[in-house]
Amino acid sequence: MKAIFLTIFIVIALYLLFFSATKSRVKTEKGSYAQIQDGPTKQSGELARPAVPRRKDMVVASMKSDDTSWLSEYFPDWTKSIYVVDDKHAPLTVARNKGRESMVYLTYIIDNYDNLPETMLFIHSRRYQWHNDDPYYDGIPPLQNLQIPYLQEQGYVNLRCVWTLGCPVEIRPLTDTHRGNVHAGEYFKYGFMELFPGMPIPEEVGVSCCAQFGVSRTKVLERPRSDYERFRTWLADTPLEDDLSGRIMEYSWHMIFGKDPVHCPDAKECYCKVFGLCDLTCPWEGGCDDRYSLPPFSSLPKGWPAIGWKGQVQDTSHGLPET
Repeated sequence: MKAIFLTIFIVIALYLLFFSATKSRVKTEKGSYAQIQDGPTKQSGELARPAVPRRKDMVVASMKSDDTSWLSEYFPDWTKSIYVVDDKHAPLTVARNKGRESMVYLTYIIDNYDNLPETMLFIHSRRYQWHNDDPYYDGIPPLQNLQIPYLQEQGYVNLRCVWTLGCPVEIRPLTDTHRGNVHAGEYFKYGFMELFPGMPIPEEVGVSCCAQFGVSRTKVLERPRSDYERFRTWLADTPLEDDLSGRIMEYSWHMIFGKDPVHCPDAKECYCKVFGLCDLTCPWEGGCDDRYSLPPFSSLPKGWPAIGWKGQVQDTSHGLPET
């Protein structure tokens, strides 16, 4: 009887010991996962990203009405950080919707500074946009053709090679006067002084518009997190309206990432190195045949490209719709 009771006691003790250890381990693992996946970040209360190394991430500035499904459909090998600026309950959003896409870009860098992927694309949310460097203003071909080794080599590349708009010179900070409600020229000088304290104000600033670019982790980390925090604080606190503050940032990103104030690479070379399009005919240094033409309006017709500028249904298999 003693042997039997001793055996039973040993079995029960081993069972309780094993069960307790397993329960504790499972609880710890689940707790860690919940903290990584669902816990708020210290910076803005957004959902934190998994602590799994990301190789390529698309950082997207969007609104609730935007359809971003094309990104998942055509770029399944990229992770996506899709910020919804006008939805405070979105998994990723911003504390204040100001400065256009710049508030999203800066928030992403600040919140992910210690866990940045190797390659990041900072882009807008809509597939068809007038400023996409493509004959149909389609965002898919430029992103599919992007030469990541060249991006890594350069650290920063603009996702636009054509010089229209922004090159060879867009802003003359020392001499510009008022040229419209959205032109940043006369305000750029003071914005530059706050964004880049102690740096000489450039006489000319030029870069192809429109704040869509790729950057490497190494390039981002050349600046301390405090720089990006200062940029975001300026963006939030400046009395300039949303369009002007965003425009100043639009013409500052290339300088933030180490390029000269005028950064207008030769279009033929740019198309070849950035997008792998090396057989283009380029009659001038700022553009190549059949690559881009400035549209007559700042927004594309609803239903583009099947619906053209004049509202008629177009056959897009033989070239651009008529303007």
